[in-house]
Amino acid sequence: MQDFNKIAYKKPLFPVENHLKEHLSRYSRKIDLPFSYDDLTRFSEAVPIYDDHGKETLWYSVLYYQSEMDSIKEDLIRGYQLLVGSGKRTAHLGIADIQYCSFGNTKPFRIKVVNQINENHDYYYVKRADASRIYGLELEELFSPDKVSFLVDKKTLVEEHVVGIPCDDFIAKYEDVQIENRLRFAKEFVKFNERCFARLLGDMRAYNFVVEITQDFDNIQYRLRPIDFDQQCYEGRKTIYMPQYYKENIKLVELAQELLSAEVAAQYQREERVAISKRFASNKRRAISLLDTMRKDRISTPENVQILGRDLARHHQDESFASLTNMADILRRHLQLQLQRKN
Repeated sequence: MQDFNKIAYKKPLFPVENHLKEHLSRYSRKIDLPFSYDDLTRFSEAVPIYDDHGKETLWYSVLYYQSEMDSIKEDLIRGYQLLVGSGKRTAHLGIADIQYCSFGNTKPFRIKVVNQINENHDYYYVKRADASRIYGLELEELFSPDKVSFLVDKKTLVEEHVVGIPCDDFIAKYEDVQIENRLRFAKEFVKFNERCFARLLGDMRAYNFVVEITQDFDNIQYRLRPIDFDQQCYEGRKTIYMPQYYKENIKLVELAQELLSAEVAAQYQREERVAISKRFASNKRRAISLLDTMRKDRISTPENVQILGRDLARHHQDESFASLTNMADILRRHLQLQLQRKN
């Protein structure tokens, strides 16, 4: 498959301006955290983390000077409590590991939180706040079937861990094995592709989304969930917002082509558009607030706005895109037309 979606350069971080902070405060996303991203960057040592096959990953386990370690861990526990609960300190929680990734725009820290009574553990992430990523998280909350928890404080973003198997690992694991309920998986990929395109979430290559597996009473169910929102409404080419065009996803495309006729795939696309319309209707005030806020922001380049406007004008056969000068207006018009489609 030709890679129509090569992203030629690194996307810049966009600052969180006051109008976005006001929206986040209105919907309980803005909070005073007990630490900042910069606090975590002052580690004294970094030890590479290896996978089960002995291959080095892009993650490092980081250590801090002993004089700072206890206070850092205590602040991270408080941050976790704010993310998942009321913020009230729970005595039996501890920090098992602090990990740092040198790859990606937000260069995240992954925090391993452990219940010291039963050894059960959870993760959450601390990242540099980026406006386009925050818009992506909010749109995920509004238009996907899943909820996502995150908090913002100045230049720091805290995100929950999305449970699932990275799709590239899932593909490699089952390359020579026929997974159970392949039809459900193919159906979910078609719906996932539709969700990403409708809300213009880009760069959904297999390592940027996970497979969530649920045992139903009579079968296995699958859900594909994005874990990277950096390319929300940034790139110019239409195909960047359609996972079906990435060479990393070719196995999923082949599965859908094998099991689904064009007519059935179109039915699943229509079903997903109806579901997105219903989610919009139930969150209309918040969605309008978000789009109005986004309109005041610069989260892409003028060139990308122009290219995407041309692509979507051809896609929808609607020349009104030519007069749109920001990504928020393009997203609003695209959503309107996409959700009205009957085929």
